[in-house]
Amino acid sequence: MKKFMLMAGGTGGHLFPAMALAQELIRRGHAVELMTDHRVESYGADFPASAIHIVPSATPSLTNPFKFLAGGFRILGGIAVAFGKLRKARPDCVIGFGGYPTFPPFVAASLLGIPGILHEQNAVMGRANRALARFADILAMSYDRTKFADQLSLEKLVTGNPVRDRVRAVAGTPYPALGGDSPIRLVIFGGSQGAKALSDIVPAAIASMPEGLRHRLHIVQQCRAEDLDRVAETYRQAKVNVELAAFFTDLPERMSRSHLVIGRSGASTIAELTVLGRPAILVPLPGAVDADQKNNAMVVDTAGAGWLAEQATLSPQSLGTRLTNLLDDPATLNRAAAAARALGQPRAVEKLADLAEMLSGKNLEVDTRS
Repeated sequence: MKKFMLMAGGTGGHLFPAMALAQELIRRGHAVELMTDHRVESYGADFPASAIHIVPSATPSLTNPFKFLAGGFRILGGIAVAFGKLRKARPDCVIGFGGYPTFPPFVAASLLGIPGILHEQNAVMGRANRALARFADILAMSYDRTKFADQLSLEKLVTGNPVRDRVRAVAGTPYPALGGDSPIRLVIFGGSQGAKALSDIVPAAIASMPEGLRHRLHIVQQCRAEDLDRVAETYRQAKVNVELAAFFTDLPERMSRSHLVIGRSGASTIAELTVLGRPAILVPLPGAVDADQKNNAMVVDTAGAGWLAEQATLSPQSLGTRLTNLLDDPATLNRAAAAARALGQPRAVEKLADLAEMLSGKNLEVDTRS
């Protein structure tokens, strides 16, 4: 039995692939612990680790010298805390999943001589991972072409982005038939806590669709709690069958039953959509420094597995027209579903677990084929 220390920022985008790897390593008889920040309380209550360590961290400020200095001291403190915890835990290998909370423990592991893997979930390498690359033995990537990765000298392997067990459990669900007067199932969400822009645009877009099409719709939409009442009222006036909630714990199962998803294009969302084989209209989160969500969405759009829709140019009218055209064209949706499934990496977690075992000292051949 080996011991692995996983390191991740405390949001769903970083924790979900770490959770998937933890599940796989535990199945193989290994011990798993997690290092992260305080946000794990919101996202990682079910994380399968024998211990969860909260390590101080900070996001460096490049514009405010006082915040930069304070952040630097906090990072140094986090390295010291992680150093002590790692020396006591004595893991055989560490795996970092990005986010600045990964920085202190990953550096501490390097100082202790513990081998480490960095996993990049996005089509653009994150800033924390770029800063940590010099301390890593291997970079595991989700995409063949990952922006900023080419300039790094460390070993690189494409594993894909691991998805949780509950996603894999429904990954074989066939794309539901669509035609005639059959129900049309849409799932709409903007990340783990919803998105105001989708609450503003999507219900109004659906209200603008032809009545006959609207009455066939069965909608599941995840909204912020403060948006629920107004979103519900828009759907009520449009006479649309809808189920709303601030958070759905069974979102993978609901996506597997859907004909089309509308959402953001975070790394975990893309990984789950493609493993499930569901087409999507993707609205990248605007304003990101490296446009990671836009680059993720472009991979899907280029493959014919979905459609990129920029928030700045998206209106209820344009989205309503696009939805009407798509939902009246089952052949296009079926082709996009097949393309999404072809893009998926259902064995990503096995590949990453193989890599972790190999680096920890097990003599295994790592399979990085699709």
